[in-house]
Amino acid sequence: MSVEGPVPDPWNQGEPKVRIAITREISAALARCELTHLERREIDLPLARRQHADYERALESLGCRVVRLPQDPDLPDSVFVEDVAVVLGELAVLTRPGAPSRRGETPAVEAALRPYRRLRRIEEPGTLDGGDVLVVGPHVYVGDTGRTNRAGFVQLRDLLGPLGYSVARVAVRGCLHLKSAVTRVARDLLLLNPERVEAEAFPGLRAVAVDPEEPAAANALLVGGSVIFPGEFPRTRGRLQEAGVDVVTVAASELAKAEGAVTCCSLVLEIPATSAPI
Repeated sequence: MSVEGPVPDPWNQGEPKVRIAITREISAALARCELTHLERREIDLPLARRQHADYERALESLGCRVVRLPQDPDLPDSVFVEDVAVVLGELAVLTRPGAPSRRGETPAVEAALRPYRRLRRIEEPGTLDGGDVLVVGPHVYVGDTGRTNRAGFVQLRDLLGPLGYSVARVAVRGCLHLKSAVTRVARDLLLLNPERVEAEAFPGLRAVAVDPEEPAAANALLVGGSVIFPGEFPRTRGRLQEAGVDVVTVAASELAKAEGAVTCCSLVLEIPATSAPI
């Protein structure tokens, strides 16, 4: 479907906002994480936790109030909270992760989101990972991957279509999620790996390509007018800066071994300042 103009924001546009970032402590069982495209390597858990703490500080530096959920030793991948929900202005959609081992992550994230959003959910037989969902204004792009099936896509489309969103499925090659291949870094600017996703799938948007020597560099987290970006990809960082993007660099080497990246580790949303918890 085509959409004219922006989707209405349910909050009062003139009211000051508070930015919330929901994160989760790294599980002690991270070494047992799900892997699809990478070979298993040893993860330095203390270093991963230090890097994650630096990531949370970066979120705070960009105006986020961090809501930190506790770690769960039975849920190795639970630090990757993005996969468990898709958060929009009007509501949050609780996903049904494609990896069965991850479905136990939902209750804690659901409880964290309930004060801020109406909740809907993807039901069986649908599967959907939040890492496969890229929102650009009124347009929602859903990766066609091993973690998100057609039933999950159709359910999301049916939930969001009546709210004025267009929802399109996008082919992805050689990586775990859509947002392993493309992310939004400014109002109308994407960062993408053209070997993993076609720029033509996003009509009307400009794109910066990752440096060919950094194929895993397409994941960046847009927060306000800045992006949080892994320090392991200096060539692509330079391309972003040349495009006028304000980049906040963090180290992300250890969670990358678990097929994680910077968007994976938070759910960022805005609420009116008057309704924010003290």
